[in-house]
Order: sequence, then structure tokens, then C-alpha cells
Amino acid sequence: MKPLTEQDIRSSFVNCSKGEAKRLFVPHDLADRPWDVLDFLGWRDPGAPDRSYLVTERSGGPVGVTLRFPSQQRGFMHRSMCSLCLTTHPGNGVNLMTARKVGPAGREGNSVGVYICADLACSLYVRGKKLPGPGARFEESLTVEEQIARMNGHLSAFLDRLHS
Repeated sequence: MKPLTEQDIRSSFVNCSKGEAKRLFVPHDLADRPWDVLDFLGWRDPGAPDRSYLVTERSGGPVGVTLRFPSQQRGFMHRSMCSLCLTTHPGNGVNLMTARKVGPAGREGNSVGVYICADLACSLYVRGKKLPGPGARFEESLTVEEQIARMNGHLSAFLDRLHS
């Protein structure tokens, strides 16, 4: 992924108003992010515990989405799998995140959900740059490049559903 500026990020959001995009929290450490191994930039809002954000590159440039997730806690023995990178995590390591749809459907309250790693570090898990814990990644016959392509395909399908 190409490095993004705060302005790039704020102007990329497709499922919120310009005013909301102007007010949302953007990380201050953008210069320190490992852009060369990121397929998308994801972060949680420290001021709003039920919000997170995701920005990725698509053919027309960066596309950002605001996400919400429930604050309910799951038991530590419960394991869930991320729909994007297929990493499993115990407890609250994976959350059902919902995104308001784009356009009139979103203004009417329609949304789309996807199970994503709570820390939004899918790119790092797939590449083995961050370890989620024992037994969290399955041995796969796919190469890392094929796993990255699969993850990006899942992300693209989710983003496409925001427009339908």
C-alpha cells in the first residue's frame, strides 16, 4: 500500500458525511506505519470504543470505511475466525464489524457486516509479521502471496457489498 496522508484518509471515506470524516480520529503515527506490508490501514478510535476505520486502495484511489462493532465481551474459551485473513483468535480477538452502506441505503440505516480481527492487523498476520497466538493460523497449502490475494478478494467483496 502507498503511504497515505491525513488528508488522503479523510477524503477517502465513502460511508459517512464529509463532516464526520473531518471529525474522526486519524492515527498520528502515519509516517511510522509499515506501508510496504499493509494491504489496508485499519485502526480503532480511542475516543469511541465501538468504532474503527479501514482504508484500502482500489482502482480509483484510497477508499475508507467507518466500522462499528458491539461492545459485548465473549468468554476467553470462545474462538472466532476473521473473514478476511482466516486467523482465529480467542475471546474478543475477532469482532463483527458493521459498515453503513453507501448512498441512500446507508442513510436509511442499512449496513453490511464482516468478522474482522479486532486489531485490524490482518495484513501482518497473513505475512507472519504479527503472531496471534498458538493454533491461530492454520497450516495452508497456499503461498503467502496467494493468501494475500485471497484476503484482498474477501476485503474487495465486502467493500462491493457496501455499494449494492
